Formats: sequence, structure tokens, C-alpha cells
Amino acid sequence: MNIEFTKYQGLGNDFILVDNRGTDEPCLTPEDAVKLCDRHFGIGADGVIFALPGQDGTDYTMRIFNSDGSEPEMCGNGIRCLAKFIADLEGTSSQEGQYRIHTLAGVMTPQIKPDGQVTVDMGMPRLLAAEILTTLVAPDKKAINEPLEVAGKSWLVTCVSMGNPHCITFVEDVAAIELESIGSEFEHHPVFPKRTNTEFIQVVRPDYLKMRVWERGAGITLACGTGACAVVVAGVLAQKCDRVATVELPGGCLKIEWAEQDQRVYMTGPAEKVFTGKI
Repeated sequence: MNIEFTKYQGLGNDFILVDNRGTDEPCLTPEDAVKLCDRHFGIGADGVIFALPGQDGTDYTMRIFNSDGSEPEMCGNGIRCLAKFIADLEGTSSQEGQYRIHTLAGVMTPQIKPDGQVTVDMGMPRLLAAEILTTLVAPDKKAINEPLEVAGKSWLVTCVSMGNPHCITFVEDVAAIELESIGSEFEHHPVFPKRTNTEFIQVVRPDYLKMRVWERGAGITLACGTGACAVVVAGVLAQKCDRVATVELPGGCLKIEWAEQDQRVYMTGPAEKVFTGKI
């Protein structure tokens, strides 16, 4: 089987995009995705994203397989890349476009701006332990500045779901974190039965944060859009940052707003085509 694809990246978080509008299920298996994401023997990516027909009145449906074959509920950088991919499929890539996209985390609405940046209405954060899927606190409680023992050290963590689980901890120097050795221990900690994404945050100013991330199912990546959204929510809850803040990731910056009026989170950042091909 020949598969045509387009490679996109959002702040270095890179994806293989596949036109899957002909069927309601991904045309590749999770095992296929693992092979394609391999950076030595495949195309190389953090995940494979499928543009499927819309559901329940939406324009499109987004499905994604991580580089380890797991399927996350959502991907912030990925949905910006999907918006650009859809614009290319529709032949409107030079124009502004707005799409309602069905995801496993609910309906997301990315909008392509005149400058090429993409703003996504990421919806409202979920803050109760039962919604995040963590046993760190009681199901009807919020996990804000809770102690968590990882790698022989007690960390203060705040947990947020943006449709997928995030564990956020604020540190003095984000560059000093030995992410390679502790990232997996956070991801697989018993208090996260469905595993978790983990963000380490240094507050430069209330409106400027530095972030490093260990993504569930992908490991260390250059950027995580849902993570950046969760970080600003956690920062507001922990009284460490403003509701509008720039989040600097290794791959670049995202502008995040947790709007006070409607309590929804808005993410703005780039998404760029890298190349097209057939495999």
C-alpha cells in the first residue's frame, strides 16, 4: 500500500499528516505509526495524525498515534499542524480558515490568522482529580501544590487536564532538570493510572515562563501545546503567573491565554510544512 503524507512541525514537535477523509477509521495501525515515526528507519516524527471525516456536525475528525503507538486524546501542536494541512487539502492555504475538529478530548476550533499563526480554542481545563485521572488527591478535589515522591525527591505538583493529563512542577532552573532520567518515572507513577505528561517550569516573569516537557508516549519533545496550556492554568492556580503568558519551549514560544470571562484556554503559535512524500 502506498501512503501519501505531508510532514509538518509546530515548534519542532513534528508530525506525519495523512489525508484519511475516505474512511472513518485511520488507514494505518498503531504498529505502522511506530515504524513511520522511527527517525532512522522511517520518516521520523513524534506522531502520525489522520484527517478523518467530521462527526456530530464538525468539519473534520482528528486521530493521532504517538511514536510509541499509543493514542492520546489530543495534541495542541498537532492540531495547529492539522489546521494547516486541512487548508492545503482544501486549496485555501493562502487564506484565513477556521475549522471545528472532533477529537477524543472534545471539539476544538483552530483558526489560521493572516500572519500564518494558528489560534486554537482549547476549551475549558478540567481540574478535579476524577477528570484528570489521578489518585494524588480525592476524586472531587483539585491537585494544587501537592507533594509527589519521584526519584527519591519530593516535588510540589499541580495537575490539570486539557483533555489529556498533565503534571506540572515549578523549579528554580529548568535547564538543570535531568529530564532523561526522571521523565519516565513521572509518566509511569502509580498515581497516574493512564500515565501523564509532565512539565517542568521556570517562572522568568509572571507573563513569561520557560518549559521543558516529557510527553506521555513520546518522551522528550521540543514542544507540547496542551502542556503549555496546562502550565498557564497551573501557574494561575498556584499564583505564579498571569492569565496571559508566553511559554518558551525548546522549539520556540507559544502565547497562552486562560480567559477570565469564559474560562476557556486559547493557544497561539506556528505550524509549518516541512515536506511531502509517499511511502
